[in-house]
Amino acid sequence: MDALPQHPLAIARDLYGLSQSGLAEEIRQAARRRDRRAGTTKQQASVWERPGGRVPDAWFQQLIADVFGVGHDRVTVQGWPYWLPGNEAPTALGSGATVAALREAQRRAMLNRRTLVGLAPAALAALAQQWATLDPALAASAADGQPVAPEFVTWLESSVRHLTGMATVDRQHSAQLLDSYYETVVGLLEKSRRNQVTEARLFTLASSLAQTIGWHRFDHDHHAAAGHYWSAALHAAHQVGDGDRGAGVLSDLAYQNIWLGQAGTAVDVLDHALSRTQDATARSLLHLRKARALAMNGNARACRRDLDAAEHALDSATTAPPAWCSWMSPADLAVDSGRCLIDLGETGPALHQISQGVALLPTARDKTRAVFLTYEAESLLRQGEIDHSAAIAGEALVLAQRTGASRCVRQISDLARGYEPHVKVQGVEQFLSVVRAAA
Repeated sequence: MDALPQHPLAIARDLYGLSQSGLAEEIRQAARRRDRRAGTTKQQASVWERPGGRVPDAWFQQLIADVFGVGHDRVTVQGWPYWLPGNEAPTALGSGATVAALREAQRRAMLNRRTLVGLAPAALAALAQQWATLDPALAASAADGQPVAPEFVTWLESSVRHLTGMATVDRQHSAQLLDSYYETVVGLLEKSRRNQVTEARLFTLASSLAQTIGWHRFDHDHHAAAGHYWSAALHAAHQVGDGDRGAGVLSDLAYQNIWLGQAGTAVDVLDHALSRTQDATARSLLHLRKARALAMNGNARACRRDLDAAEHALDSATTAPPAWCSWMSPADLAVDSGRCLIDLGETGPALHQISQGVALLPTARDKTRAVFLTYEAESLLRQGEIDHSAAIAGEALVLAQRTGASRCVRQISDLARGYEPHVKVQGVEQFLSVVRAAA
């Protein structure tokens, strides 16, 4: 299994060539420059970098900012750890920098860092608000390169549809191909000469590629890179006025925030997404994810309201949905409703919903099945059905490993801690040994 995702402080240290001991010494020197003392140690830096570790207080953040040359306004506005170097905010929408945003996402992905955080909540909320309020407009066509044939764009579109339409277990092998297509499309947008129709097709294709590549990065815990690819996808969708695709990208960003435990940000983003899409299936998915975020915050009444809205929207869908949510089905509605009930403490009804949804899920969606089975295992664990729960969790782990999604493997590893008091129960020790081997 890959190394654990890095904390943004570790990434910032790497950028400045500092070890934990080196950072501690730099902090002590920064304190002396302020005629103060700071007894910072390597161990203290290590604590700050742990998943869920202690947040340095305002004084230490001021000293860390001095070390990295970060203005204190940015520290105050963005908050820990989002102000740290290496976690830059995405380009604002409407700035005329769509192609630059597409290229910047690729540049940041080349850093290949597995991170504990995505985009800063404040930056993401601002991006979602801009998308919901700014009128999209097509940019002027490039005129400094060779013309691009519409037939070539058609070939690109067909090839990308084939790659993104593969079963989950096969899609993991397409990452390099998708990167090469992305490089081609962004290069055409930077240098080619084309008419407005062809340009719109290229921006749409760039948005689709950036959205798919963002999922690849997300599945491998490259959360910052995923966030920047999804930000780029939002730029490109906004450029051509594709509101439904833009809502889908915001939905992905919200899902990432749910996964990372930032439910409040997810609710805000999904409210903006819901403001500009009318497709019934799309609205169903957006309401379902909003319900999940509300459940995480313990808001039972609002959660049930959005679950009802999600069910009503899915039942009322009469036209083909946008490609980004074409997979949305009663199985997803059932399982995510059950996940909401787990968060609200209703494990009995949750297990019924989740079991029902897992049974309906098509085999091509093995990554999703791994996530859903983990929900089912958690529900069983909470009800005291330890042996059954461990068996389901083991099945989920096999699927997660087969699809190459390290975030799903980590989800199961996190759940495995709940089995440690039950090592004498049949199957538990075997499951824990498999989890340890995967770590």
